Amino acid sequence: MSGNKCRNCGSTDIETDPARGDAVCTECGVVLEDQLIVSETAFKETPSGNMMVLGQFVANDSTGGATGFGATYHVNGKESRGITLQNARKGITHLCMQLQLNQHCIDTSMNFYKMALNRQLTRGRKQAHNHAACVYITCRTEGTAHMLIDISDVLQICVHELGRTYLRFTQALCINIPSVGEHFVNSHDINYSIFTLCFYLIYFPLVKNKLANKLIFKYCTYIII
Repeated sequence: MSGNKCRNCGSTDIETDPARGDAVCTECGVVLEDQLIVSETAFKETPSGNMMVLGQFVANDSTGGATGFGATYHVNGKESRGITLQNARKGITHLCMQLQLNQHCIDTSMNFYKMALNRQLTRGRKQAHNHAACVYITCRTEGTAHMLIDISDVLQICVHELGRTYLRFTQALCINIPSVGEHFVNSHDINYSIFTLCFYLIYFPLVKNKLANKLIFKYCTYIII
């Protein structure tokens, strides 16, 4: 920083260290700046041979101090949260395409996923279940013709596990979703006792075989129709 002078001794020999974010006079040792902002990006090699970004990062929505790049950033400059959201968008987009859902449904599902991520609801759960639960919430809020078992078949995952994740998300996020069964019954003027029996058979806990679930679902559909 030859254009600057030391306010203590007047020397122009100033050493700037991007890693520490400071500027020090090499003549008298006075620290001129300790939170220096630099435009260039510097890297260094770790003992394991990986490259690490030097310096500190302050997010645009941050209310606290800066975060060291070495703790959460790697050579690609993306936070672990950013990578998680990127992977979630890929998984949700792939699922929505298989279900023939539009871009609006993809974006809505991502918004639900971000809400779940902020509440730490995704921890300890398989990402496929998290993605599927958010997509199913979108299907219910948008009123599409998809059911939980449709998503279960596409992803080849247990419908009961998926249902538990879906219920956990809707309860924790306070999403008030009307029962799809009640809406179906009211719109078709069906005896509610018949409907209750059909869905009790579909989601009966002892029925864990996927093929049995499909057969029971078909038979119950015939009864309702």
